[in-house]
Amino acid sequence: MKMKEKPRQKPLLRAGLAVGVGMGGFLDGIVFHQILQTHHMLTARIPKDSVVRLQQNMVWDGFFHVFTWIVTAAGIGMLFRARSVPGLVWSSHTFGGAILMGWGLFNMVEGFIDHHLLHLHHVFEPLGVSIYDHIFLLAGLALFLIGLRIIRRA
Repeated sequence: MKMKEKPRQKPLLRAGLAVGVGMGGFLDGIVFHQILQTHHMLTARIPKDSVVRLQQNMVWDGFFHVFTWIVTAAGIGMLFRARSVPGLVWSSHTFGGAILMGWGLFNMVEGFIDHHLLHLHHVFEPLGVSIYDHIFLLAGLALFLIGLRIIRRA
């Protein structure tokens, strides 16, 4: 007796995770670094108390955005390559859930490493490590779990 094969979803999951990590990074950079200006990439190490120091932070913000652009482009490339995978089941729920998981993964990894481990910056820099850093991590966990649930229900 043959076991029923599961439809192939891994290429779609990988693409969605990469797009989610990249887009989560873009949203973080655009909202927190540029619009709200609550922090920049290195404000815990290089305070934005002068034009020169603000420029230094903006350069590192630029490197951060290059990284998020590369990850997003890689995810789009993976998505295009996935179309040639035999037996791949195209599902907007799977892809959308994976994007949410990737965004959550970005928040958890970036939040843990940059906010808590290396202290490069914090969500609201004037407070240092604060409730906002913990909420950022919890939001990442929530996004990851919501994405996982969407994929499992698909």
